[in-house]
Amino acid sequence: MTDTTPDSTALLDHWRADLASWAVPDEILAQAPEKPWIHPVSMFTVDDEIPDSHSHQIARAAVPDGGSVLDVGSGGGRASLALVPPAATLVAVDHQQGMLDAYAEAATRRGVHHQEFLGDWPAVADEVPECDVVVCHHVAYNVADIEPFLRALDAHARRRVVLELPQHHPMTNMNPLWKKFWDLDRPTRPTAEDLGAIAVALGFDAHTDLWEDETWGRRVELPDDERVRFARIRLCLTEDRDAEVAAALIAQSDAGPREVATVWWDVAR
Repeated sequence: MTDTTPDSTALLDHWRADLASWAVPDEILAQAPEKPWIHPVSMFTVDDEIPDSHSHQIARAAVPDGGSVLDVGSGGGRASLALVPPAATLVAVDHQQGMLDAYAEAATRRGVHHQEFLGDWPAVADEVPECDVVVCHHVAYNVADIEPFLRALDAHARRRVVLELPQHHPMTNMNPLWKKFWDLDRPTRPTAEDLGAIAVALGFDAHTDLWEDETWGRRVELPDDERVRFARIRLCLTEDRDAEVAAALIAQSDAGPREVATVWWDVAR
């Protein structure tokens, strides 16, 4: 693998700066009753039937019969459980034990061999075995230092690496709400195509495929009060604003399809 080039350095700097621009201003964060960056386990659990997707198809094509899949930032396991079969061994990495517990339960139901590792990637990478295919869905926008993250994904794949992420930052859909409640203009970058360009600049033979995810917003049916609570916490608002948040969510439905990218490459070694 080639070293970091001047072109990749500029792209990496832009990625880091663009993600930093998503930080909640200190004056808003200081008065927030709860930390806004929550990842409720209930929003990431998977059903026994997982709708197929372009990302699943790209990953599945590289998994041999009885092969192995590493799922980085696994959540409940949508990215890797959909690959059983042909995969017979699954390895999950996540920084929340609750996610790993849900993952293990779902893998056990499918009768597949599985291992779980608690921690942040790539900090725990040395503890994690290589697999035929590495998948990583909806994690990249949380990673400012993306170069070692991507290199560790590549180093753990024997055949293929497959990332999935929205074309735009997943919190972009809340930009109108931040404007409404805080008169705050939110960023619009980075994009999935920025990530694809970084992967290419780092020397990976990366492809970026754009497609529409028809299941977006309908994967997990949450009670209305839970949807309101999660949105209110994200927006750093107090509980007495729930009615306003509920009205704003009704006016701005997020149940339609969303443009998603699959960034993938075959391992060259």
